[in-house]
Amino acid sequence: MSQRKEERGAILQRKTKRDDLPDEIVLEILAKLPVKSLLRFRCFCKPWYSSIAKPSFISTHHLNHSHHGYVIHIPRNIPAPSSSLACDGAFETIPEFRVPFTFQSEFSHFVGSCNGMLCFTSYGSKFNDVYLWNPNIRKFKRLPNNQFPFMTFEIRFDSQNNDFKVVGISQAFANPKPPLEAEVFSLSSDSWKRVELGISLRPNLLYCNFINYLPSPFVSGHLLWMFKFLDDGGGQGRRCADLLLSFDVNSEKFNEVPLPNKGNCFTKCVTSFKGELALIEFRSGVQPHSTLCSIWVMREYGVIDSWNKLRVLSIENLHDFVGFTKYGLHLVQKGPWLVSTNSKLKRKHKYALIDPETLHKKEISTQADHRLDVATYMENLALLDGRNVVSY
Repeated sequence: MSQRKEERGAILQRKTKRDDLPDEIVLEILAKLPVKSLLRFRCFCKPWYSSIAKPSFISTHHLNHSHHGYVIHIPRNIPAPSSSLACDGAFETIPEFRVPFTFQSEFSHFVGSCNGMLCFTSYGSKFNDVYLWNPNIRKFKRLPNNQFPFMTFEIRFDSQNNDFKVVGISQAFANPKPPLEAEVFSLSSDSWKRVELGISLRPNLLYCNFINYLPSPFVSGHLLWMFKFLDDGGGQGRRCADLLLSFDVNSEKFNEVPLPNKGNCFTKCVTSFKGELALIEFRSGVQPHSTLCSIWVMREYGVIDSWNKLRVLSIENLHDFVGFTKYGLHLVQKGPWLVSTNSKLKRKHKYALIDPETLHKKEISTQADHRLDVATYMENLALLDGRNVVSY
């Protein structure tokens, strides 16, 4: 009997060795699994541990899991800010997750989301604490200090070099205004470097400020910011002008993008609409409490003649424009209205999705006292390993 068991064991052992899958097939299977499974499988053996942490595998895994959800940041006082995730399309929120780090200033600012990586910084502070955070794998990283005390940040992915980059542009409050400065942080090198703007800004500058309150759009590999300039006009009267500044994330070069010829409006912003650059202008509507939103879309990036006015929407009780979803739905904040909560009256805002083409409107369940920060979100293994990465 024992001899038969030994023979059967030998057969099973030979069969297992003969039927082992090639490493390439194993990695292809692993790349299709969710993040939580891969975190467990790293403990299976050393080759799997090292393979799953490689940038090439992380990039392949990201391509296989590129479906989008949304992250909704609810600004709250430090030390306990929180965020929540929402499903794509329906915007039905799921339980909140806590931000696991704190700032020296009183408030956190949600910079944005890129390929599953969230970026936060301090708000209204000279300290410029900047954190990268992947809540899927429960890890975060505090970036080293940068050179300029006040900066506006954005995060994007450099597809050519398989690298996350954080771009910061200085916000100078001195008078007269010093020239704009820029720095770029590379996750692969774990360091900041100064980048020249390489373009001539308006002469005799008196005033320069960001006029976009949304996260900077990312279109055709370029980050974009809108500025308002005021100069003395060389003695011929003050002149006011808008400038759309672009940054190529791969080449790290700045450039100026032309804006469409437009009329007067009380405010404006740039965003992206179905992957194209969009300019939104806001004017007072004819009806009381109504706002006209003109949506301009640049059909061919960088070509001024390709600006096209897509639609003019009339929205009642508009309080704020939040952005467009992946499918081009217009997410807006309306109100506020007084709501009774525990026998107390509180101001609450409502949120609605508007289809610019069909004009269909749908209110969503999310409510908040303040404006929400919304960005796309997806699973990713980024920050799985690296210097100064903290697990919690």
